[in-house]
Amino acid sequence: MATTTSDFLLNRLYEWGIRRIYGYPGDGINGLLGALNRQKEHISFVQVRHEENAAFMACGHAKFTGEAGVCMATSGPEAIHLLNGLYDAKMDHQPVVTIVGQQARAAMGGSYQQEVDLAILFKDVAHEYVQMVTVPQQLRHVIDRAIRIAKNERTVTCIILPNDLQELDYEEPARLHCTVHSGMNYSRPIIIPQATDLGKAADILNAGKKVAMLVGAGAMHAADEIIEVAELLGAGIAKALLGKAVLPDNIPYVTGAIGLLGTKPSWDLMMDCDTLLMVGSSFPYSEFLPKEGQAKAVQIDIDGKMLGIRYPMDVNLQGDSKGTLRALIPLLKNKTDRSWRKNIEDNVAEWWEVLEARAMNSATPINPQRVFWELSKRLPDNCILTSDSGSSANWFARDLKIRKGMMASLSGNLATMCPGRTLCYCR
Repeated sequence: MATTTSDFLLNRLYEWGIRRIYGYPGDGINGLLGALNRQKEHISFVQVRHEENAAFMACGHAKFTGEAGVCMATSGPEAIHLLNGLYDAKMDHQPVVTIVGQQARAAMGGSYQQEVDLAILFKDVAHEYVQMVTVPQQLRHVIDRAIRIAKNERTVTCIILPNDLQELDYEEPARLHCTVHSGMNYSRPIIIPQATDLGKAADILNAGKKVAMLVGAGAMHAADEIIEVAELLGAGIAKALLGKAVLPDNIPYVTGAIGLLGTKPSWDLMMDCDTLLMVGSSFPYSEFLPKEGQAKAVQIDIDGKMLGIRYPMDVNLQGDSKGTLRALIPLLKNKTDRSWRKNIEDNVAEWWEVLEARAMNSATPINPQRVFWELSKRLPDNCILTSDSGSSANWFARDLKIRKGMMASLSGNLATMCPGRTLCYCR
């Protein structure tokens, strides 16, 4: 029996390691839904209550698994509903592949019902790759490129499938001029800066007497290296909101969140330091960083576009956080003067006492800080925490104590409402 284009798409996704698709049914994707029913042993379809939830779930899947998330919706208004969650993925640098239906090819351009120019609609949120499939032979390379680009660029990509195409028999591209013959597989490289730049960074960090570190989501896999660097330099460590789970909060020199939802120890750390090491963070609020000229600064980030845009860095190191720190550690000197560290630890201990006192204040009907304070003690090990935006994010940032093995995230750079209940469906 011939394989339809929809069956081929799901088989190809499975070969890429995709095991779950988040979406909502509609007649514009009936071909895909039929294929999902036939292949439910291989790929599960998580039906949501609203397409926006599907995009949030795909983003959460990417955040908490490291895999590409996949969401799906039919054409017209349902495709439009995906946008908010997709912008969340784009702005938090998460790989998400979007599959949307479209009206039949013969109807396009005829002001047909629910006909929306989806390529234009998705061109910003999926700016690295958005493509409509018009013939079955095109499908293979569109799938391969959408997944590979999403993984490589840590961004959103989009595949548009007209509904009549979904039912056609799949055909491999012929070996002819102007056909594309793609393959699969992708492994993210470990990028390490040049030795000369590592040496310059080490010189700055070794010369600093009061070193502050700021870590974000890009340092999530480098906790051991961050701790080792902080121990060598006698540094304090603040955490950007998306980096809340990088380090547990029981480390005495971890000052907690920074910024609008931040802590006093993090503010003091940045205002008093003479050296800044920023790792895997695009933290946007420059007013919470040292004053320009106050501190010598080094930044590590995998994305060269994000280097040197929050603070005038003396050395920018483009590279993987873990690998770059591992290469930097042998060049660092152990600081014997621990007076700076002692001051940080005293500030952190006092801050937790202040938060506990605030949580114990009575209120009608209840003090929300008390809820979060008590929740910290009762959370199971290795749990996943998510939060909506607004006041809940404030308490999430300050009052919840992260333990080793926990995962936590929210809508960071977009700070949109509604993702709190949907980000955590990835397990």
